[in-house]
Amino acid sequence: MSIVPVRGADVQGAEVAWFAPLCSDDFRHLGVPDGDLRSNWANTSRIVTRAEELGFRNILCPSSYQVGQDTLTFAAAVAPKTSRMNLLAAIRCGEMHPAMLARTVATLDHILEGRLTLNVISSDFPGQQEDSAYRYRRSWEVVEILKQAWTQDEINYEGQIYNLKGLSTDPVRPYQTNGGPLLYFGGYSPDALALCGAHCDTYLMWPEPKDVLAQRMRDVHAHAAKHNRLLDYGLRVHMIVRDTEAEAREYARELVSKLDDGKGSEIRNRALDAKSLGVALQSQNREIADEEGYVEPHLWTGVGRARSGCGAALVGSLDQVLSEIHDYMKMGIRAFIFSGYPHLNECEIFGTKVLPHLKTVSLAQEYGRVPATTPPTPLGTGVRK
Repeated sequence: MSIVPVRGADVQGAEVAWFAPLCSDDFRHLGVPDGDLRSNWANTSRIVTRAEELGFRNILCPSSYQVGQDTLTFAAAVAPKTSRMNLLAAIRCGEMHPAMLARTVATLDHILEGRLTLNVISSDFPGQQEDSAYRYRRSWEVVEILKQAWTQDEINYEGQIYNLKGLSTDPVRPYQTNGGPLLYFGGYSPDALALCGAHCDTYLMWPEPKDVLAQRMRDVHAHAAKHNRLLDYGLRVHMIVRDTEAEAREYARELVSKLDDGKGSEIRNRALDAKSLGVALQSQNREIADEEGYVEPHLWTGVGRARSGCGAALVGSLDQVLSEIHDYMKMGIRAFIFSGYPHLNECEIFGTKVLPHLKTVSLAQEYGRVPATTPPTPLGTGVRK
């Protein structure tokens, strides 16, 4: 039984996604730059195409000013290299004029033939620091304008920040005709929860103890219920899965064995979301973890020593990791975004050892946003072999 009513209550399976490290977040040892893994087109596009070959249903293309690649440019370039997997492209609200963002999104969605999903972000712009309430007001208006672009003949919008009148939506209509791309969203402040409850489709959470995640789901559901809406819920978490728990824990130790804490702090602080409430909560997890960094038996917070944002990994054997994923699904979580270090290696390990035992779906296809296509292969059955 799900903790709260979920939009995907009838969905038989989960949307399992991987991560494209556009933002200089690929390491063999955390905090130690590696020339071959620095954010570049060759390495990151290889991760995307391999994730599709293995059967992942979506892939997050993040956004950050820190050394890396532009999200929407990368997504447009990698789109023709894929044919089945969705792309979850991050859009930083306010970075573009909303009408021009709508045109960019529509163009990308046509290139992908409807395989575009969007991760709505409200963080500061490079070199600026703005009030949280203002940032979420801006995001609220951007999302409402996008929805007009996707559902009306004209954009007519009067807000506190944007005022648009009589704009034809002919240039900005996406490939997806049933409401436009799905909106994924993560945030922890009251303004963030209000925005998600009113307008977004999937609420994304960073790893925390399960009872904390459960309360977050209840809180977001309460906001959605005010608008007579149901949401899906997602979890973004790193992965370290090996044949035995001992091997997985040893790899976790090795991953941070060369990490200088000063360098880790520098990496965390360079991110645009470094001072957000969500990042602060990830830091709190490290403070309450045991001496090896575990806040739950298989949830290791060591990753957060050298990155902002998602700061913990599931660590364990195949059976242990599968059990954790199934527990999350019982809570009502229907979307997962996994990653690991180095990203291509861990994509291969998870994709061959774990993914075949999970029944996977595309949420966009489940909700009729895009026509059903031939599913990625190999497609998991959810049955151990």
